[in-house]
Amino acid sequence: MTTWKDLTRRIFAPLLAAAMVVSVGAYEFAKPASAAALAPAPAAPALDSNSVGALLSLDQAMEALASRVTPAIVNVTVTSKTNLKMNADEDQGEPNMQQFGPFGNPFGGQFGGRPQPRVEHGLGSGVIISPDGYIVTNNHVVDGSTDISVTMGDRRILPAKLVGTDPLTDLAVIKVNATGLPSVPWGDSTQLHPGQTVLAFGNPFGLRFTVTRGIVSALNRPNPSATDRRKPGQFIQTDAAINPGNSGGPLINMDGQVIGVNTAIYTQSAGYQGVGFAMPSNTVIEVYNELIGPQHKVVRGSIGISFQQDLPAAVGRVYGFKSGVLVSSVAKGGPAEQAGIKVGDIITSVDGKSIKDGDDLVNTITDRHPGSTAKVGYLRNGQQQSATVTIQDRTKTVGSLTGQNNTPSDNGPGEEQSGPDKLGITAVNLPQQLTSRGVHGVLIQQVKPGSFADEIGLAQGAVINEINKKPISNKGDYTAAVSSLKTGDDVVVSIVDPRRPNTGNFYRGGTLP
Repeated sequence: MTTWKDLTRRIFAPLLAAAMVVSVGAYEFAKPASAAALAPAPAAPALDSNSVGALLSLDQAMEALASRVTPAIVNVTVTSKTNLKMNADEDQGEPNMQQFGPFGNPFGGQFGGRPQPRVEHGLGSGVIISPDGYIVTNNHVVDGSTDISVTMGDRRILPAKLVGTDPLTDLAVIKVNATGLPSVPWGDSTQLHPGQTVLAFGNPFGLRFTVTRGIVSALNRPNPSATDRRKPGQFIQTDAAINPGNSGGPLINMDGQVIGVNTAIYTQSAGYQGVGFAMPSNTVIEVYNELIGPQHKVVRGSIGISFQQDLPAAVGRVYGFKSGVLVSSVAKGGPAEQAGIKVGDIITSVDGKSIKDGDDLVNTITDRHPGSTAKVGYLRNGQQQSATVTIQDRTKTVGSLTGQNNTPSDNGPGEEQSGPDKLGITAVNLPQQLTSRGVHGVLIQQVKPGSFADEIGLAQGAVINEINKKPISNKGDYTAAVSSLKTGDDVVVSIVDPRRPNTGNFYRGGTLP
């Protein structure tokens, strides 16, 4: 007799067995699939060396170049006593230019009060030029130093002595007592072209013996931090990364030669932004040879003038010249004044050589020995003239620079203006404390935002002493000059800073809308 228990066993036993077979089969089927999913994909084959051979060769060349130059790079450590006093009438430079001085914010300090000396420490870079220990760096790295030491590529720390400095080019030479040192040869910076590969060496942020790569971005840039408009320019611009601590390090060409000394960057963040400047090697060589000479100083010629770089196009149209140098100040009693050259003259040649711009003039004159003479050609009121000028030692140029070449007229003081004129300026007669100092013109009391004056860079507090070559001695002169202007006219305004009247004239200009 078949019981319910037997019936259940007969029916469900085969079903259970079938289910187990299916389950095991499913497991066996799924197991290989899961393992395959977890296995790593085959790695992509490496690029064939033949296909990237040029890149590998370039890397090898850069490695060889870096290994050749790096032993001649030094870290310059300086102890200095600084004076924190900064007068309000001192030229503080352009806020977006950084020369990598070792002592913090180059524009910091305090106004007024007694000077507060303190001991500070900083570092920069340098390059060994000769095996007997002569090293080139920047003047602002060692300026005011009481103690200098250098860390060599082999990690030795050696004391260094200051051989000589040249603030005008921001170069300095120091020396360590050693022989047989690794050194780097000079290159010819006149052979550079934009686009050439260069390497920058130094110690950015104290990270020793760093090399960065870039190209020559531009050549013959004017001095990027021209606190003195007579400073030589012709800087090399590069995008090779240059940062604080790189000052004094070399810019190297692909032949392993020094073709520049890293000096400054343009920055809005106090760090690298791809615009660096190096003093060209041909200038560095001249300074170096004089600094290691018997006098340990650079003697330069001067004719006692100052000028403005990068003049607005309207200035050339109003003054009638396409190339040359517009004289913006003349040293009283100096060579140019003695020869009859005045503010507003345009220097076009020296000894028959055409002068294109300010850098051209500086390099031509500074190469002359004091006591020699030069025939200077210039334009005055559109007429070509010439004068023989006796070159003087730049450090001994007589008198202070002044842009005031006009004398007070007899028009008398005009009425004070109640609102902005067609230029957007509210101008008033000068206060007695300025006229008593020999300053002539009108004071800009206010500039209307968005006006023509605002657009060309005029600002409250400046003194206007000339408009379109017409001397301005008082409010009457100013009103007459402005009233004659009309839409479409080129307008050139000559201004001086009453806080620094000896810096000469600055020219601003444009087309009146």
